[in-house]
Amino acid sequence: MKKLTVTLAAAASVLAFAGAAGAAPVVTNGTIPGGTAAFDATVAGANGVVVLDALSGLNQASSWDRGAYTISSTDGSTRSIDSGYIPSGDAVGISPYAPAGSSGLTFTFDTPINAFGLEIGDWATCCYTSNLYIAFDGGSVNLVASANDAFDNPGNAANLGFLNFIGAFDTSSTFSTVTFYGDGFGEYLVAGGTIRYATLDIGSVGGVPEPATWAMMIIGFGGAGAMLRRRRGVLTLAA
Repeated sequence: MKKLTVTLAAAASVLAFAGAAGAAPVVTNGTIPGGTAAFDATVAGANGVVVLDALSGLNQASSWDRGAYTISSTDGSTRSIDSGYIPSGDAVGISPYAPAGSSGLTFTFDTPINAFGLEIGDWATCCYTSNLYIAFDGGSVNLVASANDAFDNPGNAANLGFLNFIGAFDTSSTFSTVTFYGDGFGEYLVAGGTIRYATLDIGSVGGVPEPATWAMMIIGFGGAGAMLRRRRGVLTLAA
């Protein structure tokens, strides 16, 4: 593993995550290119190292041991594997069903972390309102994003397909488990691709600026084609 170098283009992403202190967790939803760049730059800006795990060789099962962590279906049910929807790696099927939380995935880490990201496929294709949620160590559930039409998926809005990236930071502490799920009953919904995670210093990542502030920073740093399309309670990054 090596430290990441923050380029000028990525600096805007660092600022987007590292705004006013005191708000935790920080959870964002963006395109895969823009979201992963923001995540990596934020970790580098906090003097951390991103660990990448491109999922491959997964078979239909209820859990998958990835060495430093384990992915499991939250309710222990067998899940299908899609090796083509997300370009960077295998994806595990979710296909939300009631109760929604049980139909998701749980990531359990051998060493506690406080920065986590994963790639999503087939979200917001139907079944509105469709929401995405994330929780740490079985604590309070955080609404990641809410879609009332297909263009609320940042990937689709940017003509990149129904693909998006969820990034989450909570440097108020560290956590060993991450639970992710959706409630768009009837959606295919898969998650995986390349998993990102890191352990950062406590308090090193603060809140997220208001969307208008983020837009001004993007313009100032010359972010190519980046824009905020919707504001629905969470920051949506589009690149």
